[in-house]
Amino acid sequence: MIYLLWAAILLFAFVLQGSISFFDISPNLTVILACYAGIKKREVKGMLIGSVIGIIEDSLSGAFLGPHLLSKGLIGYLSSLTYSRFFIWTPLLGIITMSVLTFIDGLIIFASRSIFDRMPAGFLVALFMIVIQSLLNAPFGFILRPKTEQ
Repeated sequence: MIYLLWAAILLFAFVLQGSISFFDISPNLTVILACYAGIKKREVKGMLIGSVIGIIEDSLSGAFLGPHLLSKGLIGYLSSLTYSRFFIWTPLLGIITMSVLTFIDGLIIFASRSIFDRMPAGFLVALFMIVIQSLLNAPFGFILRPKTEQ
């Protein structure tokens, strides 16, 4: 049952991500799902769920497979590592972490596509888009909370 819930949420995120845009920049909602998986399911499961999200996004994008797989898997791992090993969760840390992880995700995807395929956009244009996506995803860091250890 939980797999159907994840599939429905992922489908909703893809549809919403494709239909909403601010200044012709669509939000990166799949990073939020990968981060949530990392926070709630810990390192290995977070990386696995993030990788599954990434491979689905790669297959839907029509480009070569790999950039989203790498970035979302890394985001799932880093989000868990951040909350479980280094910091104590606060709302401000959640906002900063979500913003930084979205920025890292965008840079990994841009770098992968630039190295292994043709450059998708100019560097400054890509940097502007990544910063706007980071700012759009930042409020979701306030909502995401790690499991409390008891």
